[in-house]
Amino acid sequence: MDLGLSDDQRLIVDVATKYVANQYATARREAAVSSSPSFSTVWKDFAELGWLGLAIPEEFGGYGADAATIGLLMEVFGRGLVVEPYLSTAVLSARVIAALGADEQKADLLPAIVGGRSILAFAHIEPDAGFDASHVTAEARNTDGSWCLSGRKAMVLGGPNADTLLVSAREFDADGVPRGVGVFLVPSSAVGLKTTSFQTVDGSHASNIVLKDVSATRLGRQACAMDVIEETIDFATALMMYEAIGCMHVLLDETVTYSKTRVQFGKPLAANQVLRHRMVAMLVKLEEARASALRAVLFADAAAPERTKAVSSAKVKVGQAGRFIAQQAVQLHGGMGVTQELNVGAYFKRLLSLETVFGSPDFHLRRYAQTLHPAIPAN
Repeated sequence: MDLGLSDDQRLIVDVATKYVANQYATARREAAVSSSPSFSTVWKDFAELGWLGLAIPEEFGGYGADAATIGLLMEVFGRGLVVEPYLSTAVLSARVIAALGADEQKADLLPAIVGGRSILAFAHIEPDAGFDASHVTAEARNTDGSWCLSGRKAMVLGGPNADTLLVSAREFDADGVPRGVGVFLVPSSAVGLKTTSFQTVDGSHASNIVLKDVSATRLGRQACAMDVIEETIDFATALMMYEAIGCMHVLLDETVTYSKTRVQFGKPLAANQVLRHRMVAMLVKLEEARASALRAVLFADAAAPERTKAVSSAKVKVGQAGRFIAQQAVQLHGGMGVTQELNVGAYFKRLLSLETVFGSPDFHLRRYAQTLHPAIPAN
């Protein structure tokens, strides 16, 4: 298997690296002082650069890129601490629509994502579900041919910026008989929808939502969404591991640079052999995590249990490596590591956030074990 980068992948990495290093911060500042939403300038850039269409099929204006290619972009986003709702719109929502939507829905929604004209958020996690993706208690009832949704969703990534929500709910027919799980389109301005927005520890934005008899449109024609939801979450989780790799790479580079320039007792910190050994240990952890993340993206489109094992093992390995590297970076920077003067703390927070989104390392360790021994209890 050739694991080298293709010409297209090299181009994506080069363009993204230059944009994040030279234009991203400026675009964010310009958006902050304008009357537009804080993400609008950057989002327009994302659309013009073609990044919003990477996960979308070519017939709808996208590029149909694989997880390995999108992962390279996510690694650059990790290095630059990009906070725009890319994953929630261009990956999670786009893949759910492409898999479940009727032809007319896909023709309407997917090109709007590619062009940056629509921001969507996938509302699936529920407050009492823990990390169990199969736990869906929100209800969708069909009355006189129309759907009404009631229930609660938590930690909706990108929710504050979304104009449309994709909400998972368990369907009930007119007689109250439960059916499968479907996904429904809900405008952010819908009557009966209450949204509470908040900023997460890493600077991203999310929301909790409450639905009470909210009118909605079902995505597609059948209540068969659960398999698609689990596959999509695994796909997104694999990409998040590459974002974590980008964060870890910056922390290692910053720590090595600091150790060479920080002089203590008449010599730079890097002159101490024990500190050099600790930075080597950080590098080893980074390379182990990268190998696991690569396996995850290579199996992101595979069927279970191969996909499950690859993604869960990467979540465990990358989560443990990220925590180790972040802790070492803070300690080797001394008190400076937790001040706003340096960005070490910001990367630490992002890694802590990535460690828990879509399941903690402990959850994924048990999930991996269940693929080998199904009798192991879920909790």
